[in-house]
Amino acid sequence: MIPKFEVGDVVEMKKRHPCGGWEWEVLRTGVDFRLRCRTCGRVILLPRPQFLKGVKRIVGAPGKGDGLLS
Repeated sequence: MIPKFEVGDVVEMKKRHPCGGWEWEVLRTGVDFRLRCRTCGRVILLPRPQFLKGVKRIVGAPGKGDGLLS
């Protein structure tokens, strides 16, 4: 089963970014995924198959947190 990804999700990728960061924020979903590195702020665009192959797990999701923003 393929997990659903939403804008605002924070995902951990299998490979580390050159800046040393592992976590990425999803900015756009669809045929392509736009991601922002949570360490350096770099924005990349990945085709869906490449994103699904490279994602390891969802670290955080919008609306599912400690409740501080609610």
